[in-house]
Amino acid sequence: MALVINDKLLEDLRLNEDQLRIDFACYLYEKKTISTGKARKLAGLDQVSFQRELAKRNIYIHYSENDLNTELNNLGIDL
Repeated sequence: MALVINDKLLEDLRLNEDQLRIDFACYLYEKKTISTGKARKLAGLDQVSFQRELAKRNIYIHYSENDLNTELNNLGIDL
């Protein structure tokens, strides 16, 4: 699916294509619609750059207790 946005509209919003893609990816991530991996791919950024974009927007990384337990288990750490 292609989404076509008029260049004039982007100009009026003072956005370029990359900025809009990053904003959209951050929005979808914040709403828990897509994962970090999918959001960063949509934004066209590496993991660290995407996390910086989230921080600029005061969007917290979705990280649950289950995520922590899984990572600790993968590392062989028992608490």
